[in-house]
Amino acid sequence: MLIIAGSVYFMKPSPAELQKERAAQHQDSLKKAGILPAASATKTDTSKTVKQVIDTAALKSPFGASTVGTQKFVTLENDSVKIKLSTQGGRVYSVELKNYRTFDKKPLILFDGNQNSFGYTFAVGATTVKTNDRYFTPSATDLKVTGKDSSSVTMRLSYSATQYIDYIYTLKGDGYKLGFVIKPVGLDNVIANNSAINLDWATSARKQEMSLVPERQYTTVWFNKIGDGVDDISETKDDQKEIDGKLQWVAFKAHFFSSVLITKDGFSKSNLVVNTDTSNHNDIKQMKASLVLAREADGTYPMEFYFGPNRFSTLKPYSYDLQKLVYLGWGPLKLINRWAVLPVFQVLQNFNWNYGMIILALTIILKLVLSPLTYKSYLSMAKMRVLKPEMDEIKTKVGEDNPTLLQQEYLKLYKKAGVNPLGGCLPLLIQMPIVIAFFRFFPSLFELRGQSFLWMHDLSTYDSFITFGVSIPFIGDHLSLMCVLMTISTLIYTYFNNQISGVSGQMKYIGYITPVIFLGALNGYPSGLNYYYFLANMLTFLQQYIIRLMVDDKKIHAQIQENKKKPDDPKKKKSGFSAKMEEMMRNQQQLQAKKK
Repeated sequence: MLIIAGSVYFMKPSPAELQKERAAQHQDSLKKAGILPAASATKTDTSKTVKQVIDTAALKSPFGASTVGTQKFVTLENDSVKIKLSTQGGRVYSVELKNYRTFDKKPLILFDGNQNSFGYTFAVGATTVKTNDRYFTPSATDLKVTGKDSSSVTMRLSYSATQYIDYIYTLKGDGYKLGFVIKPVGLDNVIANNSAINLDWATSARKQEMSLVPERQYTTVWFNKIGDGVDDISETKDDQKEIDGKLQWVAFKAHFFSSVLITKDGFSKSNLVVNTDTSNHNDIKQMKASLVLAREADGTYPMEFYFGPNRFSTLKPYSYDLQKLVYLGWGPLKLINRWAVLPVFQVLQNFNWNYGMIILALTIILKLVLSPLTYKSYLSMAKMRVLKPEMDEIKTKVGEDNPTLLQQEYLKLYKKAGVNPLGGCLPLLIQMPIVIAFFRFFPSLFELRGQSFLWMHDLSTYDSFITFGVSIPFIGDHLSLMCVLMTISTLIYTYFNNQISGVSGQMKYIGYITPVIFLGALNGYPSGLNYYYFLANMLTFLQQYIIRLMVDDKKIHAQIQENKKKPDDPKKKKSGFSAKMEEMMRNQQQLQAKKK
């Protein structure tokens, strides 16, 4: 083994010999292709000959001069963005959002150099040209735009002195939009099928926030299909979607920032892809879009880019429903967040308070609005608590072996006492959509990004006070302090709620399961969301304490006894619920009688 290992080491070819062998192999391949004459290798240096032949062949191809060049950069800049254009591909090389930083205080770059690509492919005869690989000539050097002015830079890909393709970029003095027009000149007889172009756009979204997991959760490709509205491909898994209808825009959306490509008349055919490559821990997801764009009557292909934050108030002034990139939930949740919660939040913002105080004010307003329902729910539970001794007597007389008869006797008692057994549940059910709506509202709220309150350094992410170093099932790699406080307050709330409602037996333990589940589910969610739920619990304690001072159990008991003395009103129409319950009881009794 030593002899074999030694011979391999000492007899291996030198780097010069390896280079010579590779050059010879390259030369042979050129000979077989007919590019290089058979005797050329004996007359001149191999590497020099190969390079000369390749350069000559490339220069003689269509747009051949664009195959050779050096990558240079032109910067377009206003107060909001700093956009770097590359002569290689004539594309947007990187975009820096000047007013924002990453979680670790570095410049916030939406693109990262060679991690993104943009261009289109076309045919000139038998040659396929990809603009992303060609070198363009810029019309200007770096430009700084201010005020109401606008400036433009043209990147030119030349075929001849009078035949070329221009990429025209225009930036205004403010805002996050970059105008972009592709303008072919004199190439109708050169480029095949020039009525529409196939655009390929791809990027690798980089880590910008504290935690990779939630950032991946909210990063994917979004689009606005004309006539069908805004939608996205899967956020939770790798996905691909082909769309035949027209798309108004396509967005590479991260958690708090987006890159959007917009066209007025729509992309006629699209293929959208998103996938996660976990090999690079700084990459969130890879996103790609293949788009077909028809030519305008003037021979151009006009588009726009939006590079900026996913803030509702920033996106709303722009056209084409860009504000729907801020996901506020589905169905009724979206309506609650869009037309109730968001307007109140925006009004509170005008006071320039700390966002922790704004969340507190928002919670107080919500509790005041819902206080009639809370009072009604508490009153109903108090009535059920007062009736419990009588229900226990019925249970002792009837026994537990006949649940149908037991429920029927309960219903008779409820009817005589004038108590609705669902009176405590219905108000809570009405409040549930609002509680769930906040579950979508806070994670999408750009305004909380980077905002601190108390010990919470960033209300848009979790506030870990214990980091485990490893991921623990159900919990994760940390414990969020506000989530723990929220869970403790919910457990206390459940305990007192059981005391109020008079729940006993196994049922009283079921309520303790949900807070424990929430601990695992919400541990990785924004501290602002857990802070809201904590405040909601604290204010509910206060509400119940005040209501308890207003509600007298003795008076409720007396009122129930008075109701029981009243004769039944034959004209009083039964509620649909009561009628269905009685019918169900009768049917069950008949079935039991048949079985006996």
